[in-house]
Amino acid sequence: MNQEEIKKFFETHEQQRGRTIVIIDFGNVEKWKDSLKWRIGIRELAALAKHFSTGHRFLRRFYYGADFGKSEKSTVISKWSQYVLTTADINGFEVVKKRVKYIHSPDNLYGFEKKCDLDVEMTVDLIREVDNYDIIILFSGDGDLIRALRYLKEKYKKESIVMSARGHIGREVIDAKTDGVVREILYAEDFEYRLSMDRFRKR
Repeated sequence: MNQEEIKKFFETHEQQRGRTIVIIDFGNVEKWKDSLKWRIGIRELAALAKHFSTGHRFLRRFYYGADFGKSEKSTVISKWSQYVLTTADINGFEVVKKRVKYIHSPDNLYGFEKKCDLDVEMTVDLIREVDNYDIIILFSGDGDLIRALRYLKEKYKKESIVMSARGHIGREVIDAKTDGVVREILYAEDFEYRLSMDRFRKR
């Protein structure tokens, strides 16, 4: 999308902002920096989310793992996890968190892998809030939610738009667009100028 196309997109979407739910899978979004060569921070995500969805806070949802370390008995959250979750809350997101699991993995350099899959939580929330939105904006290139999006399209006529970064789009997402389950795929790098505009206005 070029700047003129993005402008037209937002103009067309304006009347639907009050009936749009934004789902941010931040664990997935964090990985975009590898191809973008710049990092989408939480404040920038909040600015973008408000372009898509206005009104109720619960329609701007942020999902991330709470890392308490390898010990299952630990009650002390890592500084990074606490920073992410607190910053998301301050910036107007409804925060949904889940404890990170440490899985033994002899093939991993550190001997373990971190796991925190929030797909079930996202799916449940999309179904629970189904009466409160018409459009889903999913910040994730992961294809794991496509089955849920297909169900919401077939059962409730909900439209889905996926925001990701080039090189981070799963095959399932592309196929879902071909099938009409996903209405549109947007790329974060195309919106960098919009983030710059928002930062300039705040000065």
